[in-house]
Amino acid sequence: MKALKELRKQRNLTQVKVSMDLHISREALANYENGKRQPSFDVLNKLSEYFNVSIEYLINGEEFKKR
Repeated sequence: MKALKELRKQRNLTQVKVSMDLHISREALANYENGKRQPSFDVLNKLSEYFNVSIEYLINGEEFKKR
């Protein structure tokens, strides 16, 4: 989840705020940001909607590119 921490900091959001808004634990969010855990598809979808970015962007730090 290369872009998650960067997105959160760009928007001046704390881990506590994001985790409360998405109904996940702060520890889980920290683990996603640090690559210690992988979120479920449902959580990926919530994060994508919350930050208004694609799931691809959350995972790779870049938008999907056609080949």
